[in-house]
Amino acid sequence: MKRTATVERNTKETQIKLTIDLDGSGKSQINTGIGFLDHMLEGFAKHGFFDLSVEATGDLQVDDHHTAEDVGIVLGTAIKEALGDKKGIRRYGSMILPMDETLVMAAIDLSGRPYFVFHADFSKDKIGTMDTEVIREFFYAISYTCGMNLHMKVLDGINNHHIAEALFKAFAKALDEAVRFDPRVTDVLSTKGSL
Repeated sequence: MKRTATVERNTKETQIKLTIDLDGSGKSQINTGIGFLDHMLEGFAKHGFFDLSVEATGDLQVDDHHTAEDVGIVLGTAIKEALGDKKGIRRYGSMILPMDETLVMAAIDLSGRPYFVFHADFSKDKIGTMDTEVIREFFYAISYTCGMNLHMKVLDGINNHHIAEALFKAFAKALDEAVRFDPRVTDVLSTKGSL
């Protein structure tokens, strides 16, 4: 069974086409118009072993908020579609990830119930050209469109680039664990019988 999805979303603010393969090898082709976001999504694909293609055009003359948020919406939707009925998956995933002086925690429950907790402070308004405040909006959008309980917390960190990159990589590793098949799970991992 191929766990892939292609999602397109077109609004007056953004036009996005995204394809994900949850059982990929980490290949990516990313073009959002925001260099730092491209770099983060390449790291997400590589460290989660997801094949990811993103083509996005947005109103960057305004700012990068709409593009970053909408890419999160489309990515969350694609993950949900690629997962299908979630039979046989581990459901939960977590990672405490170090990157130099930075330490980040990400924890996921693919419960179908969205909830988002995010504790990260940035000392700069921008990394490259990207507003640091849109990092929260990006992950919030994924959580709610996927139906994912997502907790992210920076435990230690000084360098803004390291903090952001560790968040994306920790998310990738936690998601990779949560979507993985477990031979002991014969249906869905829930006493309710559905996720």
